[in-house]
Amino acid sequence: MLATFVEGTADFEKALARLEFRGESDFARVEPAVREILAAVRAEGDAAVQRYNERFGRRAPQLVAREYPGAAALDRLPADVRSAMELAASRVRAFHMHERDAGFRYEEAGISLGVRVRPVARAGVYAPGGKARYPSSVIMSAVPAQVAGVTEIVLATPLSGDASDDPIYAAAHLSGVAAIVDAGGAQAIAGLAYGTESIPRVAKIVGPGNLYVACAKRLVFGVVDIDGIAGPSEIIVVADDEADPRLIAADLLSQAEHDEAAYPLLVCSSDLMAGAVRRELELQLETLPKAAIARAALANGAAFVTYSRELMAAVADRLAGEHLALHVADPEAMLGNIHHAGAAFLGSMTPEAMGDYLAGPSHVLPTGGAVRFGSPLGVYDFVTRTSLIRYSAEALARHEHAVCAFARVEGLEAHARAVEARLPRATRSSRA
Repeated sequence: MLATFVEGTADFEKALARLEFRGESDFARVEPAVREILAAVRAEGDAAVQRYNERFGRRAPQLVAREYPGAAALDRLPADVRSAMELAASRVRAFHMHERDAGFRYEEAGISLGVRVRPVARAGVYAPGGKARYPSSVIMSAVPAQVAGVTEIVLATPLSGDASDDPIYAAAHLSGVAAIVDAGGAQAIAGLAYGTESIPRVAKIVGPGNLYVACAKRLVFGVVDIDGIAGPSEIIVVADDEADPRLIAADLLSQAEHDEAAYPLLVCSSDLMAGAVRRELELQLETLPKAAIARAALANGAAFVTYSRELMAAVADRLAGEHLALHVADPEAMLGNIHHAGAAFLGSMTPEAMGDYLAGPSHVLPTGGAVRFGSPLGVYDFVTRTSLIRYSAEALARHEHAVCAFARVEGLEAHARAVEARLPRATRSSRA
């Protein structure tokens, strides 16, 4: 159950400081094995991917499918599930259309400057296939790439070879996935990063995974780009004394049921609220199918009791959560004092589950405090930018002296000469 820490005690600051660094992962434990997998796939291609598939699960009958049964799978889904998935894809697409960036150009006295924005040619989306399978993550990862204009989206996920694959096939179909790689783990990341006989090499890999997947993504960064290193799911609920403990507990459990390593965190304004939430957690756990997982996650979490709205915001800001749920009287005002959050859920009528499935923004978010420097997955993750610079002869002459002075103070004579070579001697400034 959530341990409670009260403002003004030594334990309060100690627990807060510990949770600020919750994003540290034990990569050292798995890195030797991951490096071995990456090297094998790079050297042997499909054969190595299949060998590790077999070792960790099942050998794929067909490693890459470009003609997968997406439309048929969508038709086979129960009507309510199909409708939900279609609605989700539509809403996610509509939201991310607002993120599209056309670049810009402007003129400045003979100088033309700007930025050209282009999508990457090929993107890889990883979807886990271990404890749970998340077709929602396929939609949330692939649709922003589709909106960005990525020519080819490749999904890597370990398939089961039975009807349980239908939601994944349907999500891929709705999200514009061009090919599915039947592989998981570090071998799938290696295949996407390096390419094999059948797996096309991508420019960017996105999507969450276990410790081996996260380690592999970190090691291939530089060969390809990645969205970030995903850790366990987390939620920070900020609640005043007017909030409903039942709804607070429900939000905490919505993340606690993901994984034993998840972080359900509460920042509240009194001991009475912390106690009421604990009682609600116990009641709701009695009927929760994944109660054992949720209980383990609650042991990772904490309830921080503080007596001012300013300190409540400061604690939430230090924790820098993936999901931030504001169960307070004026959530907009509270949010104004919290700078770091992956997704903010404003008001008690906005459950975090809406963001997971239907609201619109991608639910792929930085974890472990990475929102201090990271952002939710979006269209901007799937584009590159090119700076555009054009000088007229007159503008070059006007800036020649400054550029040459800069170049020579840095000892780069060829830079200065490259400028001077373009100008008639008569128009060149005399050297200092």
